[in-house]
Amino acid sequence: MSPGSGKTMVARRIPTLLPDMTRAESLETTKIYSAMGLAHGLIDTRPFRAPHHTISTAALIGGGSSPRPGEISLAHNGVLFLDEFPEFPRAAVEGLRQPLEERTVTIDRIHGALRLPASFLLVAAANPCPCGWHGSRARECTCGPAAIERYRLRLSGPLLDRIDLQVYVRPVPLRELRRPEPGEPSAPIRARVAAARDRQLARLRPWNLRCNAEMPSAVQRATCKLDSLGERTLADLVENRRSFTARSIDRLIKVARTIADLIGQDDIDAGCLLEAAAYRDVDPTADFVPQVL
Repeated sequence: MSPGSGKTMVARRIPTLLPDMTRAESLETTKIYSAMGLAHGLIDTRPFRAPHHTISTAALIGGGSSPRPGEISLAHNGVLFLDEFPEFPRAAVEGLRQPLEERTVTIDRIHGALRLPASFLLVAAANPCPCGWHGSRARECTCGPAAIERYRLRLSGPLLDRIDLQVYVRPVPLRELRRPEPGEPSAPIRARVAAARDRQLARLRPWNLRCNAEMPSAVQRATCKLDSLGERTLADLVENRRSFTARSIDRLIKVARTIADLIGQDDIDAGCLLEAAAYRDVDPTADFVPQVL
């Protein structure tokens, strides 16, 4: 995202689109905050945590001489916003890999291991280059190819493989900023999200799961079946994008399943798969830029 494109505003709106916390989620989150001395009654709104990029690894992931929950646990059942993502310490960023995969974090110490909940929605924002203007069409980029490559290599392939939606956002044109018609408010979007979550809860109840992101491979195979056209579409996507791994294929299908839930569709069709694929490996210089759901 280029400077001024609204990434912080978008991130802060996301909690307003999420369903209300369940009683179980409220209790889980309250326990974490109580252990830190931060709770003043039952927490019934989803946390939004936005630590600065100078944060230490222990403060982000958890740890210390007397192990304490980090920001990823304080964001449990809520949103963790990491602005200027490549500027965070490399060890801290790579420490997100286990929580993003397992939704928990394990802190190992001499006297034992501490396992903490860390099921959060990660929203990470980064400029496309050090100056921020590569591919923006608003201002000329002053970075050389080597500088851009070094900047992007701060985020490893295995970490990016765990980020399901990767969207490039260009600066909003003045005519759009001055348009008198208001955009879609949060309420109807939130209603669609809540309806999709209800569909997921009903489908995943036999496995005691809450949402598509929690599905292990066995549950995904049972609930995310593709027809013959869908299988051919998936095969074509994998063949054409050799960057897909086994993990990213699983995540692609989960995103396609969520897209189908958002439009009230029982089956995953080829269109859902193609839309899900459009949210990965976005080229900031491309003409097509997928829109945020």
